[in-house]
Amino acid sequence: MLCGKGFSSNAVYHAINAAYPIAKVVVEEKVNTKEFLKRRVKKLGLITVAGQVLFQAIAVRMLNAASRKRTAQLVKELQLNGSDIPPAAVSNVNSINDEEVITLLQAIQPDLVIVNGTRIISKKVLGSVQCRFINTHAGITPKYRGVHGTYWALANKDVQNSGVTVHLVDAGIDTGSVLYQAAVMPTAKDNFVTYPLLQLAAGIPLLKQAVADALGGTISTRKGTDESKLWSHPTIWQYVYNRIFKKVK
Repeated sequence: MLCGKGFSSNAVYHAINAAYPIAKVVVEEKVNTKEFLKRRVKKLGLITVAGQVLFQAIAVRMLNAASRKRTAQLVKELQLNGSDIPPAAVSNVNSINDEEVITLLQAIQPDLVIVNGTRIISKKVLGSVQCRFINTHAGITPKYRGVHGTYWALANKDVQNSGVTVHLVDAGIDTGSVLYQAAVMPTAKDNFVTYPLLQLAAGIPLLKQAVADALGGTISTRKGTDESKLWSHPTIWQYVYNRIFKKVK
């Protein structure tokens, strides 16, 4: 398993490992914030990135505080195990694209690699072993590639495309062939910070099925949406507008 640090990676590990023992978990460090923002400014522009930073600093912080009870309720009801991955199973790396990751993969020669919450995986890593890489994406692809697929679907009044996708990993950003998809319908109690929990819970059974398919040699792909678009974090002004005029929290 190749993953980033966080609750979703822990939950995926425990859910899959219970049915299909995972030989090794490679956990990468978070991208350096300064470098991340520099690249984001170059791609999206200073004003947009400033709005995204304000959204994270103000709106997300407030939503997290206001949603503690709902978050705890969902974790319990959806049976999401976010406890730490056993340290003995973990190898920590700076980047999932480091040479040491290739060395480790080639030593293990896995039947399958599960991906969760990493940066874009390089072609060199993807081609280093003869097995499939499978990812769970919080959005319906390819229409909602990138991040926060359910939030953007709701903001676009596109509730039929609020959901989660399990797909094969390629060198693009959420462009791999679709294996399974499921709809996610948030309630009035949910918001930006709880949508991902609903998506995670809906995606885990699909991921389990995809793992079974891959190991059993019965994996098959299906057509995704006709439209393809890459989405980023909302800015503070986008969030305020969508909350006031579209009632999307």
